[in-house]
Amino acid sequence: MSHPPASSGKSGAKPSYGIVSKFVQLAGAQWIHDGLHTFFLIYLARLSTSDYGEFMVAFGLASIILFLGEFGLNQPLVSALCKKYSHKGDILAQYTLLKSILLVAGWLGVVIFVFWQGYTPGLKNLVMVISAGVGLEAIASSFFVAIRVEGRQDLEGRIKVVAGIVGYGYAIALLALGAKPHWIALFKILENCINLMGGIWMALKKTAFSGLAFKRKSLARTWATAKHGSVFVLMALAAILYNKANLYFLQNQAGPLKVAQYSATWELVDGISILVSNLLLRSILYPLFVRLWKNNRGEFDRLAHNSIRWLIGASLPIMFVLFVESDRIIGLVYGGAYFEAMWMQKWLVGTIICAFLHNLAAYLMMSQGKERLLLVIYIGGLALNLLLCYTLIPTNPLLGVCLAMLCTKGAVAITTVSYCQATMRIFDVRSLWRLRLASLCAAALYFGTRPVGIREISEILALVPFVFLIRIWWKELKAQKAIVGLR
Repeated sequence: MSHPPASSGKSGAKPSYGIVSKFVQLAGAQWIHDGLHTFFLIYLARLSTSDYGEFMVAFGLASIILFLGEFGLNQPLVSALCKKYSHKGDILAQYTLLKSILLVAGWLGVVIFVFWQGYTPGLKNLVMVISAGVGLEAIASSFFVAIRVEGRQDLEGRIKVVAGIVGYGYAIALLALGAKPHWIALFKILENCINLMGGIWMALKKTAFSGLAFKRKSLARTWATAKHGSVFVLMALAAILYNKANLYFLQNQAGPLKVAQYSATWELVDGISILVSNLLLRSILYPLFVRLWKNNRGEFDRLAHNSIRWLIGASLPIMFVLFVESDRIIGLVYGGAYFEAMWMQKWLVGTIICAFLHNLAAYLMMSQGKERLLLVIYIGGLALNLLLCYTLIPTNPLLGVCLAMLCTKGAVAITTVSYCQATMRIFDVRSLWRLRLASLCAAALYFGTRPVGIREISEILALVPFVFLIRIWWKELKAQKAIVGLR
């Protein structure tokens, strides 16, 4: 896709990418889906702590399959579909075939794991059903990628809203009727069958297929694609394992009740990171970074600088609120039975800024073809996480699981961001002076008013500097026409 021309009479106008509008389109669908998912999990958590813990183990194992398919092959799929003279339909068919093979293998691996771990029959059934449903989601995502490359995130959003309402409506209804967990788990298969059918339908309308995708020469290209995508698959596997390994150590050491305590807060903390990573970074900014790295390095640098400034500015107030209000948030949402999750959240909020910055750095590296270096970093993160889980969780399960995650996320973020800073200088220290000033003012207002004894006053005043900071940045972006519709 060619770059948009400058506005008439303004030769210095910045290119526009419609980042905000596309983010809002996907975020609307994601918020509806996440709202239904959150309601379902909260309802389940209040009904049964042990069932909630088992569902979280099942979702954790299923997320490995999803991450393998989405992250492992969606990133090279974006690059392939963005090539000017590529036959997009054939590429999409080949990647879908690769995903299907990979996901079947992943599902079998999960089945072997749950039998090896000696899980109860009920938990085994739950894991197998949830994992199968999530595998369909990863296949559907290939067709959504094709829609995104054409700039039609609105179509993806509509399909996902319908699928989410039908799937979670089924799950919540069965939960209210007291159905068994493995019957409730079928909602994932129902939801993602709708996603898959909708994605295929829209991709067929928007993408041309030659009908030669599975001829001998095309299959040879598919094998070459598989070899190229193996780096992404291994990278995805290492990343998801270091994000989920502590959950399985905790399950083995302390059982589903402790898993429920950890999951109650991790769902909230990690959900914020996923929202930014999946919607803003992966679905919108990453395709832009790929194009700009090839065609316009100056715009690449400008977009990277603006992105990191906004991500830091957004993460700090979010972390502050989750830290100081952890008791109220967990108590209000999950109830008093999750009192251990309240103090755990204070440890886990630090992973938010680590995830924001690392994910941006990772997508910047991938847009430059640095996947192998990123794989080495992820393998190092996995090795560190396994070591921390092995040493920390047996002695103090809940504190150990928090420290293992925080230290791993921090180490990976420092490594990737340091590489990007050394090669691209994504941090401009002088441009961050307003952020530092806002942070100092927020700290002064918070600690200066704490002796008053009314926590709400201190917390609200501490957020005021960031409100002003975001307003200033927003006005600057509008004035520069940096974020106005992608053509």
